[in-house]
Amino acid sequence: MAHTPASPPCTRSVTTRSETTSAASRHMVALDIDGTLLGRDGRVPTGTVAALDLARAAGHEVVLATGRSLVGLSPVATQLGLIDGFAVCSNGALTVRLDRAVASGYVIQHAQRFDFAPVIRRALAIAPGVRIGVEDIGWGWQVSEPFEPELLNGEQKHVPVVDLCAMPATRIALHGPGISRHVEALAAAGVTVIPGGQDWLDLTAPGTGKAPALERLRTQLGIGPAGTVALGDGHNDLGMLAWARRGVAMGQASEEVRQAADEVTGTIDQHGAATVLRSLLPDDGRTDALSPLAGQLAVAAHTASGVMALRVWHEDRSEISRCDTWVLRDGVWVRHSPIPSGTGTTMRAIELAAGEAGLNYPRGDVGRRRAHWRSVHDGRGRTGFALPLYTRLDALTSTAAHGVLHLLDRYRSAYRASPPVAAPQSSGINPDPMRGEIAMESNANTTAAMAVEPMATEQEVTDLGDIVTLTEGSKKKKGTEDKRYTYR
Repeated sequence: MAHTPASPPCTRSVTTRSETTSAASRHMVALDIDGTLLGRDGRVPTGTVAALDLARAAGHEVVLATGRSLVGLSPVATQLGLIDGFAVCSNGALTVRLDRAVASGYVIQHAQRFDFAPVIRRALAIAPGVRIGVEDIGWGWQVSEPFEPELLNGEQKHVPVVDLCAMPATRIALHGPGISRHVEALAAAGVTVIPGGQDWLDLTAPGTGKAPALERLRTQLGIGPAGTVALGDGHNDLGMLAWARRGVAMGQASEEVRQAADEVTGTIDQHGAATVLRSLLPDDGRTDALSPLAGQLAVAAHTASGVMALRVWHEDRSEISRCDTWVLRDGVWVRHSPIPSGTGTTMRAIELAAGEAGLNYPRGDVGRRRAHWRSVHDGRGRTGFALPLYTRLDALTSTAAHGVLHLLDRYRSAYRASPPVAAPQSSGINPDPMRGEIAMESNANTTAAMAVEPMATEQEVTDLGDIVTLTEGSKKKKGTEDKRYTYR
């Protein structure tokens, strides 16, 4: 929730807990919603969605972390373009994986329920007129008395108090004049109590909070503690700001929240969230002059740690339903990042955007200008299309070119070179703009030939063929015939 600032907004940078991590490394970015991504008018500030898309294209894991219920989170996530990934709701009591392929749009990852009957009895003894709301995941609330519609997200069902307390729940809301004065008395019942103003309290299971939920996700995603960033403005964000290696408070936050953070960014009207998100992008990515799709492809290529390919999937229509970048690491393709602006577009539009971003790709027969897409399977019966993308030497950085060198060095350990050739120089990688292939020459300006060792599998040869052009040949040696491949 947003707070009235105790003093004029300011910007400062404090690094007492740690140094800032590299912008090229993968981060887990936890973002509050109200007062951080969403203004009091319910609108997302200009530039915030674009910055979110670029951060995700760079490979960062963006996680919404909010006090809202799941019903209140879902439309905001859609508005922000976050149709996949993870979200923490109800002040940490609920963690979901967003998934547009599921009818509900989400899959529950973790729900922290608790028996709240003892604390409700205590609340009624302290404040007899208090209204009680029990969260009903994915639907709304069961309430002792109706709440004003703007106070609760979702539907409401009037239920007698005795029935309210019959089953455990993830969160309880208490609403009554001055109820926040009783935080300590209610917390003594063994629950987590978070005030949301003078007349509002949220109750969850003991030990519940945004920070513990985010820590579980961080471990699940395999991101190191140094790669954590959190941005918020409210009292319920204090824990996650302390948890993150880089905790950032919004400029309009209360003094308590600002003092708890490592940095203070601009206010929501000053696009403070977009400023933080853009700080996670490569300094020399140069996306401002590009279209959104081209900018995301450029950032993905810039941050990929190896050879990169784009994969697209269709549903029952011609438009793309999902678009991701994948990177070849140690001979295995792993997902690098989503390309949000690729969803709803076409393969031709992606080809044009790749060219705008300074990226090359394999093309069809000689003289053709169209990309050569390959079929790819997702392991669940769906077929999509893949297009290797590599960076031209005259645009951005040659991340993909270096990836090819690393890949071929690795394959030389699995192949027996015949005749022996020196390792190719990076200057020997020459993208052919007409064919979109990568030409590789040895120092002696000769074409290398590789004889397959038994340890090299057919899949390894296929993977290598995704990046360079392989021409199969053969060589008889001592009564046997070895397959040989020339690459260029």
